[in-house]
This record gives sequence, C-alpha cells and structure tokens, in this order.
Amino acid sequence: MPTRNDPTRNDLKEFLTTRRAKVSPEQSGLPVYGGNRRVAGLRREEVALLAGISVEYYTRLERGSVGNVSEGVLDGLVHALQLDEAERDHLYRLVRSAGTPASRGPRRVAVRGQVRPALQRVLDQMPMPAYLRNGRFDVLAANDLGRALYSPLYEQAAAHTPGQPPNSARFVFLDPGAPEFFLDYDKVADDCVAFLRAEAGRDPYDKALSDLVGELSTRSEDFRRRWAAHDVRYHRTGRKRLHHPLVGDLELDYEAFELPGDPGQRVNVYTAPPDSSAEAALNLLASWTVRQPSPSAGAP
Repeated sequence: MPTRNDPTRNDLKEFLTTRRAKVSPEQSGLPVYGGNRRVAGLRREEVALLAGISVEYYTRLERGSVGNVSEGVLDGLVHALQLDEAERDHLYRLVRSAGTPASRGPRRVAVRGQVRPALQRVLDQMPMPAYLRNGRFDVLAANDLGRALYSPLYEQAAAHTPGQPPNSARFVFLDPGAPEFFLDYDKVADDCVAFLRAEAGRDPYDKALSDLVGELSTRSEDFRRRWAAHDVRYHRTGRKRLHHPLVGDLELDYEAFELPGDPGQRVNVYTAPPDSSAEAALNLLASWTVRQPSPSAGAP
C-alpha cells in the first residue's frame, strides 16, 4: 500500500496542483470577486464546485488520499480542470497507482527489450526513414535511412554510452548539438518530457525509466524545469524540422504506430511532401546509404 511519502501520491498532488493553476475562473465561467487572488488559476473551492464534490473531498484527493474513487468523480475533475485526452488518461493512472491495491489493477507488462526479427525486416523494407523505440526513447532498431537521418543520436551513443541503444531524451538534453539538429528545439524538448511524464504515469515503478529521469534531472537544469511542470502529452503524429549535418534542413511529417504485439514499442515513420526540398534531401541521403550487394561466393 502506498506510504505517506509514496512518489505516486506526490505525483498526483503535484499534477492536480499544476493543472488547476493553468485554469482561470474566467475560463471556467466563474465570477471573480476582488482583485487580490493569492493563487494562480483556480482555488480548491472552485475546483470542487465545478467537479460537483465537497471541498474536503477534493483536498484529500489533492493530498494523495485516494481510496476508491468513482469514475464520476474523476470525470468531474476532468471537466473542472479542462483536461485533454492525455491529461485525463494520466489522472486516471495516477489515481489507480495511489489507490488501494485492489483499485490499482494489474501491473503493466515489462517492455520487451529485444526486437523481433520480423519487425527488423519490416523496417528494412520501408523506403522512408523508420525506427523502433520504447517508451523511454531508446531507439531499439532502425532501417538504414532512419540511422542516417538520426546519425547524431548514434554518434552520441557511441561516444558516451557504448553498448547501449541511442536515446532521444539523452540527446535532447545532454548533447550540445541538439538545438542545432532540432530546429524547433523547445517544442521537441517539451514533447519529450511530456511523453516521459505520461510514460511514468503508466508504470511509476519502472526502474529503467526512473533511472533515466534521475540521470537527466541530475545533469540538466533544463530537464528539471520542464519535468516540474507535470505536463503530459501524446506523441502520435506531427511535423519535425531538422538540420542534418550532411543534407541540410528537412521538414518531415511523422506518424507513430503502436505495436499491440510488443507492448511499449512503437514504430516512427518519416515522410516528405512530394516534390519538396525535403524529399530531394532524403533521396540524396538515401543514395549515400544504399548497401552494396555482397559478391557471391563463386564469383572470380
């Protein structure tokens, strides 16, 4: 059972506190009396009113005293705090983790660390950059064009963590070249931390993830600041702007595909708009990564 100082209780407290600080009374349609509000965003009393629960009950929730909370109460909090899909899912996971053993449900299956050969074949047969990663941003496999596109990550891993897979989070926060490689660095950094925070909510007892967060928190003030915001986000589709050291600037669309047969793993695929400069740059990069056929054993 969670103890008073259990990190899951602290995460729930800080998540609720930071969420209500983001919502103003005006956004919630509440009247504002007086000009001196001592809190940013909503007061506890206002959250409780909007959620349809007592102030005492909400205060207990914000302190991590969960017990068995009904879905109706949680849905009321989602409405009061104006949570999006990722935040709603995160709230539910935090409440389950901080609740009684019976309310927590089964632990998440450990993320597979190995890549099935069939998945590597799928990657290799894709004509566009693609790689497979886990929820900790470890790049577990890639095709040739994917490795070429993200060559700075592989170079950092070879130099600083030999024998370990490249890790996008380490690159973003520990490599001085990351802001040059990611042209929208602030967004990339925010998205990275928000995804790791959501991943931590799925399994707060994932030691490998805790170790990564601890390492980044120790070595990067920028990471610590973003982590303290308790933002969560899904990272399913979007556009990345990169400055590649060989082919220059690229603006690529990406899609992420979860793998139901390998929980915790996902394939990221990058494409360029037809007849764009990014497509030309990818074609050039691909021409430099074509594997030469091996000579046959019987060849002279």
